[in-house]
Amino acid sequence: MTPTRRDKILQVLRTRQPDLTLITDRIIKERNLAALLRICDAIGIACLHCTVPLSDYQTYAGTSASANKWVETEHYGSVVTPINKLREDGFQVVAARLSETAEDYRSVDYTKPTAVLLGAEIEGVSEEAINFCDKHITIPMMGMVESYNVSVAAGIILAEAQSQRQAAGAYRERSLDESEFQRLFFKWSYPKLANYCDEHNLAYPPLDESGDLIPGTAPSGIE
Repeated sequence: MTPTRRDKILQVLRTRQPDLTLITDRIIKERNLAALLRICDAIGIACLHCTVPLSDYQTYAGTSASANKWVETEHYGSVVTPINKLREDGFQVVAARLSETAEDYRSVDYTKPTAVLLGAEIEGVSEEAINFCDKHITIPMMGMVESYNVSVAAGIILAEAQSQRQAAGAYRERSLDESEFQRLFFKWSYPKLANYCDEHNLAYPPLDESGDLIPGTAPSGIE
């Protein structure tokens, strides 16, 4: 690994925001999922919570292969599962949804641990999820149509989250804990070796201070 590559990985990992995330509710169009992964990476989101079974997701994951390497995805059969999980971890869950109680998306304090919930392309956020969210948000629109494409809406909302966090200094200090930082650094630096270790339930080999593999520590036959 070149020093330039190593420094780029370290720089990106230092700005990852583990307390900011996105939940998708039955979004299945491949171009939208691909765009959402790209947006997550650009904003510094480390994990996308996807209410699509892994077996279905794999059929179109290749569309977003480049961003998929940098943003991990967790898959669920019910959208309530990630909502409850994140709320238990102290996240506020805000749903992008037109309703009588919806607030302007800019009124939310995104410096708090936040999960943004986005619904399916036509139906929106499901009835199943509505009562489990902390608030509804909307993007003011001046035209005849009532909503943006889901990936465009995500970009607008998360750009506001990024702006607030930058103003608060959230990107200046590393937020990932040490073990997660080291895990992701290894996965990003040595993806083939990391996949092999994951598949065989092996610990990742140690790295030296420069981020290089220590000779003789990789599994037999793997470089």
